[in-house]
Amino acid sequence: MDNTLYTLYKNEVVPALMKEFSYDNIMQVPKLEKIVINCSMGEAKDNPKVLETAAHELEVITGQKPVIVKAKRSVANFKLREGQAIATKVTLRHKKMYDFLEKLIAIALPRVRDFRGVSATSFDGRGNYAMGVKEQLIFPEINYDDVDSIHGMDIIIVTSAQTDEEAKSFLSHMGMPFAK
Repeated sequence: MDNTLYTLYKNEVVPALMKEFSYDNIMQVPKLEKIVINCSMGEAKDNPKVLETAAHELEVITGQKPVIVKAKRSVANFKLREGQAIATKVTLRHKKMYDFLEKLIAIALPRVRDFRGVSATSFDGRGNYAMGVKEQLIFPEINYDDVDSIHGMDIIIVTSAQTDEEAKSFLSHMGMPFAK
């Protein structure tokens, strides 16, 4: 795997975390397990073309074909029927995961308007980090002229860290820009 973020992890992050948390074994050091990108489209129940467009954009951003997610149960208040396509998601692992995280940290997040860092409180208690992106236009692969509608996406970074403190330190060492 010749990836600069993975190389950074092996050469700098692992020794720094071993020293910081005084791990006995190198296998205790937190690592990335997967990144899940989810794009829910409320208007997809009325216009299925919107979901196809979102799926294509997600494929262009991640380099992997997304899965169409269908509603598990009917919800009358939202006029939603069971089995209706409502979202699209991608689960990235290995090289694509590191490539996406590097692109997110180095290119996409700095393109967010009035960016002051990502929230430092979006951990789930088990060392996983979730963040939302308001528009897909921050990714360089998306051409502004080809976009029909602006939509956001949820990005969940799953780590092997046992606590939120370890996960925050791990992501900070990886280059994640947390707000002060």
